Amino acid sequence: MNILILGGGGREHSLAWAVSQNPKADRLVVAPGNAGIAAIAECAPLDIEDAAAVLSFANDMAAELVIIGPEAPLAAGVADALRGAGIPTFGPSKAAAELEASKSFAKEVLDAAGAPTAAWERFTDAKSACAYIEAQGAPIVVKADGLAAGKGVTVAMTVEEATAAVEDMFGGAFGAAGAEVVIEEFMTGEEASFFVLCDGEEFLPLGTAQDHKRVGEGDTGPNTGGMGAYSPAPVMTDEVTQKTIDQIVKPTLAEMARRGAPYQGVLFVGLMIENGKPRVVEYNVRFGDPECQTLMMRLGAQALDVIQAAAEGRLAQAQVNWAEDHAITVVMAAKGYPGSYTKGTVIKGLDALPEDSTHMVFHAGTTMQGADLTATGGRVLNVTARGATLAEAHKEAYAMLGRIDWPEGFSRSDIGWRALKG
Repeated sequence: MNILILGGGGREHSLAWAVSQNPKADRLVVAPGNAGIAAIAECAPLDIEDAAAVLSFANDMAAELVIIGPEAPLAAGVADALRGAGIPTFGPSKAAAELEASKSFAKEVLDAAGAPTAAWERFTDAKSACAYIEAQGAPIVVKADGLAAGKGVTVAMTVEEATAAVEDMFGGAFGAAGAEVVIEEFMTGEEASFFVLCDGEEFLPLGTAQDHKRVGEGDTGPNTGGMGAYSPAPVMTDEVTQKTIDQIVKPTLAEMARRGAPYQGVLFVGLMIENGKPRVVEYNVRFGDPECQTLMMRLGAQALDVIQAAAEGRLAQAQVNWAEDHAITVVMAAKGYPGSYTKGTVIKGLDALPEDSTHMVFHAGTTMQGADLTATGGRVLNVTARGATLAEAHKEAYAMLGRIDWPEGFSRSDIGWRALKG
């Protein structure tokens, strides 16, 4: 079959890698792709937020399945255009993508569904928001309402930090995404990610992961798009998983259907778990990045089967066969990230690394300049390994990372520390 994947980051590289393992994948095109993806699939320049352009391209290549990686095309209605033309598409409609595109919409859905989450308020001006913060005190969480590439959240430990975040958001730091601000109760506990495939009627629990959002060792410093992840997440016990399904996933999907926006694609439930009780931190309408890299490493070729089943409304007959294994991915980022950083630096040493079912380096921000692999983004590489235990996967990933010659890059040395210390 002919398959089109939209996106060009580490998430899409891992999706392309898993899909390409499946013998059903005859032709695989990734738009726009990156230097790593180009080694396993065709890459095509395409504005993936332009629904008409994507539909035209999909028709030209006779695509039989389109997998949408990032959130922006979903919020732009690309899935609607493709599905409306009869092309099986993995990704929710524009209306359903509001679960990520608007924090306040997601909160309204959660409240209507009776799902456990943090107390919250929405604000359209800085003065009212700051007054609310003064009354509530800190710690407190400030979120830009719209899409901000995973960076529009401030977990403020002081009132001053929270009010500064409000001023930044209303001052245009995140563009239109910060035109409204959601302020939430600070939740304590351990975070985890739970992924569910949906086909508009049925759902299939896919797997769990835990990522490391902060840039520094021990989960300190500013939030980033993610510095590493591992799967499965030990905190997601069978009991916690069942509570998440019964108290959060089922009522949320029912509420979305009631609103006339049945959910089709992957639903990423960001959770805070304390004393065995899960509460929703946020919803995302696509795979997490870098969590996806660990899930795809563990799923392999069957990823295509379950993704296709979700896109074609056949999840009732689908199942996931998990091995009793673990995967970890460590992000290599450009020095200075998540602040300013230099682009165009040369990365060496990847050619000597293994690429197989247990070892992969997934590319995020890379391109080829002549014969040189160069860094083009903040998060650049995802060094990923699989093992019988998390400790084994950890050892393999960091051994690979140690052989990469990129002086202008850095990584955290403690990815997976919570699970490993346990």
